Amino acid sequence: MQKIIFDTDIGVDDAFALAYAAKSTDILGITTVFGNVPVGQAVKNARLFSQKIGLDVPIYRGSSRPLACAPSAPALQVHGKDGLGGVFENPCSSEADNAINFIINSVRQHPGAITLVAIGPLTNIATAINQAPDIVAKVAQLVIMGGAFGTLGHGGNVTPFAEFNIWKDPHAADQVLSSQLKIVVLPLDVTHQVQISGEDIRSLNRPELEAISRSYLQYSLEKEGFEGMALHDTLTIAWLNHPELFGITESPVRVVTEGISRGQTLHRLHPLASRDDPFAAAGIQKLCLAVDSERVKAHFLAALRG
Repeated sequence: MQKIIFDTDIGVDDAFALAYAAKSTDILGITTVFGNVPVGQAVKNARLFSQKIGLDVPIYRGSSRPLACAPSAPALQVHGKDGLGGVFENPCSSEADNAINFIINSVRQHPGAITLVAIGPLTNIATAINQAPDIVAKVAQLVIMGGAFGTLGHGGNVTPFAEFNIWKDPHAADQVLSSQLKIVVLPLDVTHQVQISGEDIRSLNRPELEAISRSYLQYSLEKEGFEGMALHDTLTIAWLNHPELFGITESPVRVVTEGISRGQTLHRLHPLASRDDPFAAAGIQKLCLAVDSERVKAHFLAALRG
């Protein structure tokens, strides 16, 4: 099994991803970040949901706000009042050891062996490489859910241009995505193509997943006319388990940090460089822009039933 650090602003789809990761990867620790919920609530959610699925790993508290822009409201209208559908009492503590230190120390202790999986804003990752630039060469890979590149008309989900995780901290995202880290990006271009229905969820016989997804499914039904959910964050784990099911484009990536297109992810569309090439110093990243959605969904459902 691949060794991972699971970096999350844990909401409903994050919890599905964590349940999948617990079945198919070696989770060294969970690091939390603001996003769907405030970071203190993310710590509580990570503790509670880990207990629900029988996962015993350390949990760490990370960044509470963006690097440079003003904080924005959490996504409680989608994920419920606590980020997990508001269905469980949660007596867990919001205090935890420092996530940034854990990331840095773990990567230094296991060079080339740890994959970072980031399914929230990239603030923890940016802060870690700011504090310890040497870890860039020691991370096996960083797999993120974030961004939208317009494939098949899939734009943003916060603005016409921007996906939520990137939009929450565009400065951190631009720094991370343009770095020399080895990165795999799972954007809305593919995550919107892999959807499960409420009936699929109920068929898993996983009461904790059914419970936390009820309000999410109701929101989807009201907004989209579909009682279901896209497996957004879960596709990071699907990539680790079955990379052959994704179509890859390799390109440098930048993020717009200001203005009406704040949070937009951009990749190089052709090799011609202008006099002022914004991609000149950026690393080449793997962008998942195509997916065998039926096989990804089938593998996911089989793993969660197992």
